[in-house]
Amino acid sequence: MDLAEIVRVMRRRWYVLLPGLLLTAALVAGAYVSVPITYQSQSTVMLLNSQRATVAFDGNPFLSTQTSLTGMADSLARNLNSDASVADLRGQGATGTPVAKIADNALGPLMWLTVTGTDKDAVLKSDKLLTDYAAKRLDDFQTQQAVTPKAMIRMTVIVPPQNPAAMTKSRTEYLALAAIMGIVISMVATFYVEARRRPRPAVATATTADAAGPTASDGAAGPAEGGPAQGTGADEPVRPAARTPVRSAPRWSSRTGDEAAEQGDDAPAGREGEDGLTGTGPAAGAESHRFV
Repeated sequence: MDLAEIVRVMRRRWYVLLPGLLLTAALVAGAYVSVPITYQSQSTVMLLNSQRATVAFDGNPFLSTQTSLTGMADSLARNLNSDASVADLRGQGATGTPVAKIADNALGPLMWLTVTGTDKDAVLKSDKLLTDYAAKRLDDFQTQQAVTPKAMIRMTVIVPPQNPAAMTKSRTEYLALAAIMGIVISMVATFYVEARRRPRPAVATATTADAAGPTASDGAAGPAEGGPAQGTGADEPVRPAARTPVRSAPRWSSRTGDEAAEQGDDAPAGREGEDGLTGTGPAAGAESHRFV
């Protein structure tokens, strides 16, 4: 089916396609209204070495970065994503979905603190709460291990919580999915109706005489000579047809009367045959003609 045929079918079954497209438009509009816009705010923090570890660097923590700091950043991120930490944030008035992770392609102990939600102002407030809560949890871990204040790992904010940005990708995906599904269903319904209502070509039916087979007037009735009889079952053994005795054609014999008498022919003498010739006669040397 080419493009021209598809267009003809769509024009011919417009009463099926048009309601489907209108229903699709209503579905897309409903998805646009029901799916809210999602906002996201993110901050970036960095773990710094302790004051005691930076003495050799004149107190500059950015010159003293150790591998252990990255491990601590991973441990802190896992704690911030736990249910207990999320419940603590909810108790402080945070909303949305908080996520903490090590920053992508980070060359140091950098962390991303992200909050996603549908309320723009609430998302920004929640991200600020998450940033402060991360610093508090870092201090709590070290206090529980009785670490002295000068030996504690510190945290600094590299990028403060940003103004929430609209995340339209997910919403656009929902709308595109609704539109594609509606169009596909409308086209399928259109071609289904076309297939159901398209006139089918007439099928030639065999007549009764043709279905019954050739008759005797056609010279084909009955079994062929020397072959099995028709109408017998498939398991019935094939019997040879009875042979009709073949009579040989009459032969003419031309003999004299004496020869016929010597061979014991019992043809009556002097009886005239159908051709006016005598079978046997008194005349010597007369020929006798008979059928043998």
